[in-house]
This record gives sequence, structure tokens and C-alpha cells, in this order.
Amino acid sequence: MKKLLVLAALVAGLLFAFARGGEGGRGHDDGAMLPSDATLAQAFADHAERLQVRGGGHVVAILRDDTQGSRHQRFVLRLDSGQTVLIVHNIDLAPRIDDLAEGDLVTFSGEYIWNPQGGLVHWTHHDPAGRHADGWLQHGSRIYR
Repeated sequence: MKKLLVLAALVAGLLFAFARGGEGGRGHDDGAMLPSDATLAQAFADHAERLQVRGGGHVVAILRDDTQGSRHQRFVLRLDSGQTVLIVHNIDLAPRIDDLAEGDLVTFSGEYIWNPQGGLVHWTHHDPAGRHADGWLQHGSRIYR
């Protein structure tokens, strides 16, 4: 039942985003929770695993790269809702965001996994084997796949 609710919230968010011309709800500042924020809040509440999500937020912390096994760039975003999410970006499969700084806006598409700190998003890159939905990060005008 929880997975069905999360899926329904995700579909509703995507429909809302497409109805707004693909903007994803970003750009307004009326204080309302954005569809992506609502989806991620529900995913956090449900302890969701392996949920494909889209969203965006401002960088609040840049962590050291994880160099054990596949290399990953790691940073924390704060969503408009206040929730934080760790982005774990595979830099063996996609370019690194070299000029990333605290305060920067980053939008993303990837796979959400729950953790007590707000969750993490990985698979923010293409899948060379073609078995997983491709993800991406956008920083400024550049998209990292």
C-alpha cells in the first residue's frame, strides 16, 4: 500500500510538472511544497527504496569523494521543503561537477534510497548496460549524465 501511495504521488508530481510546461514547479516562491518535494517527503516518510525521483535544491555541504570501488562525488542538497538529501554521483560513468559550491542550485533525476538523514539519490548517470533508468544532474546550464 505504501509503495502504491508513493507511486501515485510521483505520477501526480510528474503530471503537474508537464502541465506547467516541464518546469517541474521550480521558479515560484509562494512557499507551497513543490511536487518533487512532496514526492521526496513521502518517500522519506515511507522509508522508500529504489524509487526513481526528480527534484532540486541548493548545495549545503560538499563531502569528500568516495573513492572505494566506483568513484562518487558526494554533496548534500536542501530542498525547498527543508528536507536534505545526499547526492551520490558516479564520476566513473559521468562527468564530475568541478565548479560546485555551497549555495548552488542543482536539479537531479535518480534513484532514491531512504536513510535517517533524509535519504540519498544515486544513479544520477546513464546506465551503460541499459538495464536501469538513466539519471542526470543539472548545474547551471550543463547537464551531467
